[in-house]
Amino acid sequence: MALITLDNGQNILIDVNIRAAADGEDEDVHDVAQDLKDRLPRDDDDRPYVDAFLISHPDVDHVSGLRNHFHLGPPDEYPDDDGEDRILIREMWSSPIIFRRASSQHKLGDDAKAWAKEARRRVALFRKEGLEGTGDGDRILILGKDRDGKTDGIMEIVKLQDELVTAANREEAGQFEARLLAPIYVDPDQEDADKLIELLSKNNSSVILRFSINADGKKDACRFLSGGDAGVEIWDRLWRRHKGKNEDWFSYDVMETPHHCSWRTLSHDRWSEMGEDVKVSKDARNALSQTRDGAHIVASCNPIKKEEPNPPHERAKREYVSMTASDRFTCTEEYWEKHSRPIEFSITHAGPAFSHRVAAKKVAATIGISAIPTVARGHGARGRR
Repeated sequence: MALITLDNGQNILIDVNIRAAADGEDEDVHDVAQDLKDRLPRDDDDRPYVDAFLISHPDVDHVSGLRNHFHLGPPDEYPDDDGEDRILIREMWSSPIIFRRASSQHKLGDDAKAWAKEARRRVALFRKEGLEGTGDGDRILILGKDRDGKTDGIMEIVKLQDELVTAANREEAGQFEARLLAPIYVDPDQEDADKLIELLSKNNSSVILRFSINADGKKDACRFLSGGDAGVEIWDRLWRRHKGKNEDWFSYDVMETPHHCSWRTLSHDRWSEMGEDVKVSKDARNALSQTRDGAHIVASCNPIKKEEPNPPHERAKREYVSMTASDRFTCTEEYWEKHSRPIEFSITHAGPAFSHRVAAKKVAATIGISAIPTVARGHGARGRR
């Protein structure tokens, strides 16, 4: 998970992976849910809340813990006596594409189904009540136009590919901008529509946002690139789409490596077949290497070792290090094992810098990305916040 805290105190949460074991008292697992709740403000009814919450795509390790730790349903049905202290989602950020395409390609987990159900509830309420009739806990922002006219009639709450998101929970406070780079919209009449629709299943339907965050009164103090699990084909296409025109849209001070430092984000070649003879995709590398001075790259994944399966991948790590520097490439799990705290950047007028836990009196915007120790799994991320 990644938590962005803005200068005005608003919080934007990207993805969630709270394992069931973290809820148990006997498990040797960090209580990442409580860590998150401790960082969030509370409303007048003492409910912890996030101003905006994005699920980049519905894989289990990007949505786990949703039903256990977040309130789903009308805000006036928030449970007062279940003892769970659930987080209220003031505004959902959701792509309709990831669920429609995911449903035809692979089975959704229960948390992903719950997210989709809540998104449909909020869209239906908007259709009935409009902007004025939807308040905190009922709002939704749709990231990307859907095909077959499914987003017709709700364009007031839709952001198109390449457009800017400038408000969290509809509060235009001038604290950030976020460029919506993906998911890619597919015109059913275009020549390669069927091929592209097949490509954009599962990971490749991930929402990609490039944030520009203000801090200490300085505009654009930090740029943060978040790409879900998007693979090499997506980064290739995005770079070719914007090359020579909007290359600055990819530039960043902090990037969370797509797909947990996977080799398949950077190359079409299979390491298992070619080893060190593999080639890095020039277009994908260009898209992911638009670093600003002193940029940090964070891999949200298990410790990176040569003998481990992909993701994470040691060859991918080497490529990312070449984009910045070894002391500015950080693996969440390795950082946790050394420091026992999440990776956190404090953003000031001078840009982002590693920081300790945010003090109660906040003086700067922050980005927090963390891991929790667990038994290693087949996929790249262990538990992230």
